[in-house]
This record gives sequence, C-alpha cells and structure tokens, in this order.
Amino acid sequence: MKSFKVDRLEVRVAADRAALGLAAAEAVCGAIAGVLAGKEAVNVLFAAAPSQNEFLAALVRMPVDWSRVNGFHMDEYIGLAGDAPQGFGNFLKERLFGWVSFRQVFYMRDCAQYGALLAAQPTDIVVLGIGENTHLAFNDPHAALFDDPEMVKVVELDEACRAQQVHDGCFGALAEVPRRAMTVTIPGLMRAGYVFGVVPGAGKAEAVRHTLTEGVSERYPATILRRHPRAVLFLDAGSAQAVNSAQF
Repeated sequence: MKSFKVDRLEVRVAADRAALGLAAAEAVCGAIAGVLAGKEAVNVLFAAAPSQNEFLAALVRMPVDWSRVNGFHMDEYIGLAGDAPQGFGNFLKERLFGWVSFRQVFYMRDCAQYGALLAAQPTDIVVLGIGENTHLAFNDPHAALFDDPEMVKVVELDEACRAQQVHDGCFGALAEVPRRAMTVTIPGLMRAGYVFGVVPGAGKAEAVRHTLTEGVSERYPATILRRHPRAVLFLDAGSAQAVNSAQF
C-alpha cells in the first residue's frame, strides 16, 4: 500500500475498495485496542454511507472486544420515517450495530441531548467519509465552522450534498432527499484522539484533490483533516486518481 503525508495527515492508497476496507478496519481495530489498554471502554463515532460498506463488512470480522465499545453515529436526517432505510442509525444497525454486541449504542434523535452525551463521553475514535463537496458528516461548506461553539447542530443541506445521496443510490430523486439534518460539528469530530477517513471511488476523486491540495479552510471542510495529529485517510485507486503523491 502506497503512503505519503500532507501536512500532518497520513494518506494510504489501496488497490481497490476491498483492500481499502480491510486496511481501514485493521487500523481501527488497532486503535480500539490501544485505547482499551488504558480505559475501560472506548467511544467510537461512525459514518453511515455506501462508501463505508467494505470497511464495515471487514470491521465486524476483526478481533475487537465489542463489549467494551460504545457506538455513535455522526449525523441524521430530519423528517424521515423512523424505520426508513436511508436513516443513518438504521444503516449502521443493519451493517454494524446489529452484527456485534456493543457495550452501548447511542442513536441521534435530538441535538441538545446528543451534544450533552458526547460531552459526557468524549469520542476516542472517529471513522468518517468525505462528501463530494468535501463535507465531513453534514458540515457542508456553507455550514462548516472550524471553531463551531456547538457539538451537534441542525443544518440545511446544500444541493450538492443532497445530489450525492441520489448518486449513491440512497434516494431515487433529489426531491426525496430531506433538506435538513442533524450533524456533529467539525470541532465535535476533530477532538477525537484518532480520525480515520474511509474514502473509496472515482466519484470522490475531486473532493480528495481539494482536500489534499487546497488551503485549509471552511470552503473545503475536509482540509481540516490535515491539522489533526493522528488522522489517516484511506483511498483506493479511484479516489486517488486526481492526486500525484510525488507533489507531496
């Protein structure tokens, strides 16, 4: 696996989505074990998107002591039916939370309550994706604040973000995608001890290029990853195709 650094961010490039998913799962498994060496339980915040499928499938096969892991998710639509498959809590229940025996799983239903929960149980590990518009969680460029005073907030989703949900096959048409959501903010994500980005697919190539080559700014929210002391970005050949590692 090829690797290089951009500022403080370590970038690892796998051959394909399956290899990326396995490598990311191994890294997250190692981080969980490292945290558990010094704590009774570990708090892990997960992204929910098709980009995470290979990673999640590999993670449930890892030798993790799930009885000591608290699971959280980082965003949720407002206005969907409680049992809608597009709901991020439901997505993770189907692919992760329902497969292994977590110590506890916490679902996002209210911003203030979830923010208080995250304040009381600080996140140790974040596993996230990068949106086509470089968003992290649902912190789209117009809503991302690197110094956000909130832990969790309600946001209006921009059209590029909503269109991505159609591209990903989660919704049949743009009109079906909710316009509002709850999200963990940028500071809420970046305060974790470890941050792992899982970003496969050619559809993310331009977002990855912006993330690694633009100045660190809220215009491209994912650029903040380059300031985290222990962040690793996992790419595959498709998502890395617009980046020449030699320039770094």
